Amino acid sequence: MRFFLAALLALGLTAGGARAGQTFDNVKARGTLNCGVNVGVAGFSLPDSQGVWRGMDADLCRGLAAVMFGDPAKVRFVPLTAVQRFTALQSGEIDVLIRQTTLTMTRDTTLGLRMVVVNLYDGHGFMVRKDANISDPKEMDGMTICLSPGTTNELVTTDWFRANNLRFTPLLQERMQDNAAALQAGRCDAIGTDATQLAALRSQFTRPGDFVILPQRFSKEPYGPVVRRDDQEWFDVVRWTVSALIQAEELGVTSANAEQLRQSPNPDIRRLLGTDPVLGQALKLDPAWAYNLIRAIGNYGELFDRTIGPKTPIGLERGLNRLWTDGGLMYSWPMR
Repeated sequence: MRFFLAALLALGLTAGGARAGQTFDNVKARGTLNCGVNVGVAGFSLPDSQGVWRGMDADLCRGLAAVMFGDPAKVRFVPLTAVQRFTALQSGEIDVLIRQTTLTMTRDTTLGLRMVVVNLYDGHGFMVRKDANISDPKEMDGMTICLSPGTTNELVTTDWFRANNLRFTPLLQERMQDNAAALQAGRCDAIGTDATQLAALRSQFTRPGDFVILPQRFSKEPYGPVVRRDDQEWFDVVRWTVSALIQAEELGVTSANAEQLRQSPNPDIRRLLGTDPVLGQALKLDPAWAYNLIRAIGNYGELFDRTIGPKTPIGLERGLNRLWTDGGLMYSWPMR
């Protein structure tokens, strides 16, 4: 049996019936995108009171559905914990993983998966009670810290405390909401995870002002979509979908003006919006693929501001996620 399973993996077959190189065709034939998201983090993927998934990751799923079908509603959301996320993709349960997942070398080279492209730059931090009067993580010696197992945050926390000759007791829980509840109930003294997630969690607290996110960052945590390895057509579609959002912001194309700008004389805009069909042909998509994407969820700036930006309960500044022309790291490869 062990040899048989190994042979299946070597051939790119999985329990879910996914085969290497077939995702694009399977999604098209099915007529629905199966998109893996977090089980619930405000600003990223969280069902509202009507059960509708909201947030940056949820909207990226919708954007990809708009690219494939011209209809952002043709998506099935599959909520996954950190422990479940890679197995669900490997098995074929989902077509793409779009949840807070740090792109790392070992994940990219050892899991049979492929990290696609960065859609959000983040960094590991800690949230503590305000009345603990802590301003530096070096004052956290001996604390109990809530962490999610199987995440880079667990490793970063362990490495940092060991390097600084400090002690901590981990309280490991798969669901970040359980960690948030434990911090509010006093069962742990801090939560260690990426700063965006800390802000998202705090926005849902009964008394958010009672908690402080320390300003120090201890890691590079670039987030991005993940697909199965050896599926180049699908990899290309997912990568250039994210790039199109950034390119649209660079060119000033928004959900509101995309229709009007289809008549623009600017060749970059014409290619992006499908007036010139060369980009769609390269991806085996409808010429209007990026137009449908932008009309559905806006450009990258619109997406960020609507879901996690300064005017939302999450309240995050763009920071490193500004365009490169504004001092940030967001930069689209030339789309020509």
